[in-house]
Amino acid sequence: MVAGRALRLATRATPLARQQAAQVAERLAALAGVAVETVVVRTTGDQRASVPLWQLGGQGVFVAEVRAALLEGRADLAVHSAKDLPAAPVPGLVLAAVPPRADPRDVLVGGSLQGLRPGAVVASGAPRRRAQLAWWRPDLRFVELRGSIGTRLGRLDQVDALVVAAAALDRLGLAPERASVLPTSIVLPQVGQGALAIECRVEDEPLLGLLAALDHRPSRLAVLTERAFLAAMGGGCQAAVGALATPTGAGEELALEVLAASPDGHLLCRRRLVGTDPAALGTAGAQALAAAGADLVTGPLR
Repeated sequence: MVAGRALRLATRATPLARQQAAQVAERLAALAGVAVETVVVRTTGDQRASVPLWQLGGQGVFVAEVRAALLEGRADLAVHSAKDLPAAPVPGLVLAAVPPRADPRDVLVGGSLQGLRPGAVVASGAPRRRAQLAWWRPDLRFVELRGSIGTRLGRLDQVDALVVAAAALDRLGLAPERASVLPTSIVLPQVGQGALAIECRVEDEPLLGLLAALDHRPSRLAVLTERAFLAAMGGGCQAAVGALATPTGAGEELALEVLAASPDGHLLCRRRLVGTDPAALGTAGAQALAAAGADLVTGPLR
């Protein structure tokens, strides 16, 4: 970071990503009076929105180009949806801050899970969402869903219901009719869902110090725990796994709920653990699922 120069903040080009970046820029301006310029990056995942994620290689397709802008010096920091980050870190970059987490839950737009007609068609491209909904409603049929939040909501006239993240709706100020929040007891969210992840180069110590003011420790610990679980599972956003870490109120202790399911929802395993060390707790969550036989569904642990 060069003194007296505006910070360059890299972000995806979607309306949601731009809104998230704007929120971080406003916080930086309020805290330190720093000017921020937005560097909009078009990612593979956004440019090929009609292609299923598994065909593009799964997790990472929404962040690779944004991270490249950091590594190549075209940007000073980047704002990601934490759920888009692969479990493995990138040499040269550091997770500098995790602001306070928004609602991590999913929303069913089009009605309630109990109220959907028999054999209803639900749009969702996430195996995690499909598997859990199918566990509760084996009669449901599923179709692919990709694109920005606006594009997804525009498909409601073609299906009975669709699933989106509550945080996305909240950040965009959207309140669709006939929408119901899915409790985490029904659908456990994706790792990092609802949280933002701010990255910068590891050697940029002045910027790291500035971004530390945006960090919310309970949210960071929760995200680190969930990411440790994902790393131990060896999965990405295309695996039918979910996790949610929440503070218990006892110091920095966290309760971690984890889940693995077969893509069709016929097999589902869920466990709850408690601990204080994010890496150890996340790994223990994966091991608990493996001990229960979940590796028969998702593959051996890594």
